[in-house]
Amino acid sequence: MSENDISRIVYEAGYLVHKILGPGLLESAYEECMFYELNKNGLFVEKQKPMPLIYNEVKLDVGYRLDLLIESKFVLEIKSIESLNDVHLAQILTYLRLSNCKLGMLINFNTLHFKNGVKRVINGTL
Repeated sequence: MSENDISRIVYEAGYLVHKILGPGLLESAYEECMFYELNKNGLFVEKQKPMPLIYNEVKLDVGYRLDLLIESKFVLEIKSIESLNDVHLAQILTYLRLSNCKLGMLINFNTLHFKNGVKRVINGTL
């Protein structure tokens, strides 16, 4: 399955979760629902996947954790905040680089309209 196929499934699952739950819940609630929906769609999903940092060939555990890693090639970062800003984009770009994934999605569920909280992010370092 390609990253674009995964992206479509993630968007549709996110839309469904947002439609049912609406905005205003904790990130953990949306994460659990997305995990459920993506598994239901037959995808292999890892929750809170640790991402070590490699520095001078030394593997450092500095506490980075991806919200959801899908099929070992797509990063999903979930937020429930007033608005996304540059630091959130930097976070998912870092996760894409550390995981060697080409594509990811940043979803802020705390929006009135789902589409306004979705950013598809491409890893430009590959």
